[in-house]
Amino acid sequence: MAVDSSALLSWYEVQARDLPWRRDGVTAWHILMSEIMLQQTPVVRVAPIWEEWVQRWPVPSRMAASSQADVLRAWGKLGYPRRALRLHECAGVLAADHGDVVPSDVDTLLRLPGIGAYTARAVACFAYGQRVPVVDTNVRRVVARAVHGSAEPGNPSTTRDLADVSALLPRTRARAATFSAALMELGATVCTARSPECTRCPLPNCAWVDAGRPAHTGERRKVQKFAGTDRQVRGKLMAVLRESTAPVERVLLDQVWLDDPGQRDRALHSLLIDGLVEQTDDGLFALAGEGSRLTPEPPRSRMIGDPASPNPA
Repeated sequence: MAVDSSALLSWYEVQARDLPWRRDGVTAWHILMSEIMLQQTPVVRVAPIWEEWVQRWPVPSRMAASSQADVLRAWGKLGYPRRALRLHECAGVLAADHGDVVPSDVDTLLRLPGIGAYTARAVACFAYGQRVPVVDTNVRRVVARAVHGSAEPGNPSTTRDLADVSALLPRTRARAATFSAALMELGATVCTARSPECTRCPLPNCAWVDAGRPAHTGERRKVQKFAGTDRQVRGKLMAVLRESTAPVERVLLDQVWLDDPGQRDRALHSLLIDGLVEQTDDGLFALAGEGSRLTPEPPRSRMIGDPASPNPA
């Protein structure tokens, strides 16, 4: 079953959310920043920080001229701060090798630091109007239901997922790019994972609805908890360093997580390994770029567990 592109596009014209990166005057660099920020982070948290970044770093060279620590501080509590470091690295490459302009073709985008299959196609599509399939979790869900009649998509498969969406794209570039945005919007706002609002769906035909909305038969993906995880501890350690203008003593970091010193030590070591935190020659700790970088060794006090397998921040 195909997706009625005319019905979907008409719906999107009226119902599309007014997101700041969809407005006039937004550049490919601005869209790239939004796509990196939006990975595993809700729109409501991203929008205000993105608008600050657009003002502060309107072109890649402006970000490249800033320190890693500046970018990490501006990233704040968006989570997974390694994304910020990779974006800073990407900005340097764009400034040095691409004339301060984000490339328009997928293959070149894929060669940039921190740019994966989804982000490359999203930038090519949403910034340059390229006719390329853009597949995220929302798109996979809509295709699973409307085309394949399944309540939930199966395990991701880049080849299969791209082929599925490519087959649905309208032939003209302009319609294809808008169709991709509309398909994603439908999954994010109507065809949601837990409570799909089928009465609001603009599609006249849906294989899942036609089949009587059969329940998902496979194992549901568990929602990842946050409280008590290494991710939470890493976030608390990073918060101390973001709020300080100078390297801090270890005792200040020790105070953020007293329940499990071993977990705290493991989290700190993982931040050192990931290059988010540096240790100075005199044993103080700082954000990337603000300390004399040494080869990190596991913190000696109360280290337990396997520090070689850190969880992401």
